[in-house]
This record gives sequence, C-alpha cells and structure tokens, in this order.
Amino acid sequence: MSAPTGGQQGPSLPWRVTSSLVMGVSSCISKAFLFGLSKTEVYGLQRFLDILDSRADPAKRQRGLITVSNHISVLDDPVIWSVLPLGYTFRPQNARWGLGAHDICFTNKLFANFFTYGQVLPTHRLKHSQHGGLFQPTFTEAIRLLSSPSTSPSEALSQASPPSDPFSSGTLTYTYPKTFTTTGQDVVPSPSIHPINRHSWIHIFPEGAVHQHPALDMRYFRWGISRLILESEPLPDVVPIFIDGFQRVMPEDRTFPRFLPRIRKQIRVAFGDVLDSEAVFGDLRKRWKELVERRRNGMNRVGGDEVLGELRDEELRDGPEAREIRIEVARRVREEVMKLRRQMGYPEGDPTLGDAETWAKEKQGKRYRSAVDGSLISQD
Repeated sequence: MSAPTGGQQGPSLPWRVTSSLVMGVSSCISKAFLFGLSKTEVYGLQRFLDILDSRADPAKRQRGLITVSNHISVLDDPVIWSVLPLGYTFRPQNARWGLGAHDICFTNKLFANFFTYGQVLPTHRLKHSQHGGLFQPTFTEAIRLLSSPSTSPSEALSQASPPSDPFSSGTLTYTYPKTFTTTGQDVVPSPSIHPINRHSWIHIFPEGAVHQHPALDMRYFRWGISRLILESEPLPDVVPIFIDGFQRVMPEDRTFPRFLPRIRKQIRVAFGDVLDSEAVFGDLRKRWKELVERRRNGMNRVGGDEVLGELRDEELRDGPEAREIRIEVARRVREEVMKLRRQMGYPEGDPTLGDAETWAKEKQGKRYRSAVDGSLISQD
C-alpha cells in the first residue's frame, strides 16, 4: 500500500473516499445488526456527540481525544461505533483511530488495506511477536496523532507558546516521516504527517485482551494508555466508555458455527463525561516532564529523546520512577471506567483484579479460562 500522498493538510481524495466508504459501510452493517438483530440500549450518546461536534473542524481542535473501554468480544470495535448516527461514520477526519492486532488484522494485503483505510494502526502483541511491547512504532504514531503536528519535544518540555498554525501558515516546524515500519520490513502509511489529522481521536482497550468476566469486572490496564496520556502534547481529553452484551453475542466458549454472532442479545453502551484531564492526570504529567528533563540534562543522558513519541533513554523506558508513573496513570484510567460501570448498576468490583501482580502467574495461551477470576480470556 502506498502512503496517502496528496496535499499537505490531508491525504489524497481517493484515499479519503475509500476510507469513508470502508468506515461508513462497515458501520451500516454493524448498525443493522445492533438495532435490527439485537436489543440495544445506549446511554450518554448526546454528550459524546457534542464532543464530536466540537471537533468537527480539524483546524479548530485544541487537543486530542482518547476513548477507553472494557474489552469483552472480538466485535467491540467497530460495532460499538455503529451507535453513532450515520452522518458521523462517513467522516474519517472526525472518526476514531484504533489499535488492531497485527496477527489478526494485517495477515495479508487485503486485510492490511481494509484495516488501514478503516483507520486501524497495526499493533504487535508480545505474546505473539518479538516486535510487540510498549515502545513499538505504533505507539509513537498514536502519540503523534493525538498531538499538535508542529510540536517538538523541546517545545513540549519548555511549555513554550505553540508555533504558527500549519493550516494557515502552510509550514511545519517539525516534520514526521511519511511511513513507518513495525517489523523493519513492512511499510505502513504514517497518518500523522497530515495536519488535518492533528489532535485526532484514538480508541484503546487497555486490558489488552478480550476479558469475559461473569460480572463484567476488568483486568488491570496496561501501560500503552499511560504513554498516550503522558507523552501526547497537549494533554488529550479522555472519555470513559463501558459496554455490556457483546460477550453474549460472541462468547469465547461458543461452538459451531463459531464465526457467526448470536442474535437477540441485550447490549448496553454507556458513554461517560469527558474527564477533567488536568485534575486527574496533571500531577503525573508534571512528574513525567520533570523526569524527562532530568534525563535530558543529566550525565547519563542517552540520545536526547529529540523525537516526539520516541523514548531512547533506558530510564525513561524501564526505570523505576517511569514505571511507577505509568502504573498510576493506568490505575486512574481504570478507576474512571469502573466509576461508569458502578453508575450503570453493576456490583462493586474486586480491587485486586486491577493489579498486574494478581495476573502475574496467569497461564499463557491464546484462549483459556482464567484461574484468577474464572473469566474467559482470548488473545487470538
């Protein structure tokens, strides 16, 4: 697949048309299933539509948007977005970017094209690939999509005044490459090169696996969400989402025909309020910036971390303070989704399930019943 070349502000017209059709038609099919063959309830939709409406003009966006939810089936994305009115689903410039498993969504050229036009970034999982992990290039790309296109790391750290708007000036002070690679051999178009994609919307399932718990409790949240919140510039808005019912549509213990979703199931999709991100994460962002600044100025500085979304310094990648900050960010994000879960009337969750240590001795496998909480887990 060639890079989405075209004008500086956005990808080419053929790219935009194809992306619009892929995302819109997929949503139409999902909507027919969700409202024609299922019993679906949606909560808080209007307030989420208000957020999307405020972001309709990319040139006027002030920050990125992160949505985060529990992960209960292979259908969660894209089906949950079919609750949006159709007018929203045919506008790629105001639609979500997702993180899709490379070993599922990008196994051949046809799949790779479909999911790339569907605004899905190829993500490797450590259980399936040596290219996985917290610092893979896809997270770099996601951070850049959430950020201002002209933000450089030094500007972010110094909190300098934002540079001139590339929409009006026609220039960028910091240029990203047109493509990136996730394996050293593949070539993936880099949507962050286009100013129209600045301050984008990223959706992430921080549990990192399908987790079908009997009472819809959640696993611990992995640290990819922490990187997005700590390193994007400026601090993105965050909206929690809670979903229920898709685990009955595609239960992990389903038998033949396994590939077919089950119909007439009760589905609930709840959108929370946009968080006061500064109040929830501001202290941790401050600690992170102070740590980065110390490493940049210290005697043990390695490489300088001059590229937004890339961390070259080992202390910033795996040092004890960096790990502590990421753990706390992920914990707070999970708690916000748990708050929404409680508001929906679900029982109080087991607090130990939010700790990575609880799952440390969990058996490995692609699909299995958890010895920790009895849930069905799939990492296919």
